Amino acid sequence: MTSSRQRDKTRVRRVPERGIYDKDAVYEILDAGFVCHLGYTASHGPVVLPTLYGRLDDTVYVHGSPAAGMFRNAESPAVCLTVTHVDGIVLARSLFHHSMNYRSVVVLGNAEKIKDPDEMMLGLKAVTDNIAPGRWDDARGPNDDELRQTDVFKLEIANCSAKVRTGPPGDDEEDYDLDIWAGVMPLSQVAGELIPDPRLKAGVDVPEYL
Repeated sequence: MTSSRQRDKTRVRRVPERGIYDKDAVYEILDAGFVCHLGYTASHGPVVLPTLYGRLDDTVYVHGSPAAGMFRNAESPAVCLTVTHVDGIVLARSLFHHSMNYRSVVVLGNAEKIKDPDEMMLGLKAVTDNIAPGRWDDARGPNDDELRQTDVFKLEIANCSAKVRTGPPGDDEEDYDLDIWAGVMPLSQVAGELIPDPRLKAGVDVPEYL
């Protein structure tokens, strides 16, 4: 169970009215992303790494090489996981009030190394299907040698918070009469047209889930 002291670590203090602590809102932001940034303390200092992830219920799964960074000789490293979506550039009349519309999540905790083979496969499926739902059942699964070269960690979504900004710029009252354009430039992430592998076998159709 998360203590009040632990929860206080993720409480939004800068513009606190943008803080959201509802689990469903946190899940929605996580499920809309593919890449998280994992911060941890290595022997040579702080490190932040981008990595793919997947969520299953109240757990986030990440994977990597046992020989790399956080995964090397670590059973339960303390981590900070963040996910951010930029939805628009907010252009104010003054440079000071320029901003972004965004949705972000921070999760703090200890990432537990998974040792059970069945749960390891479950975590890998969560990561794969978060990127392309249905791909896990379509592609060849990992063999024993590939699994030996892979570590999977899980992080409970308990000590977490979301922060969201929406809407137009907030200028100083005296600046609204300036002859300067202000507003929001929306941004979005969309999938492009599929590019087949040059060595794709003839007659293989594009899966419906793509």
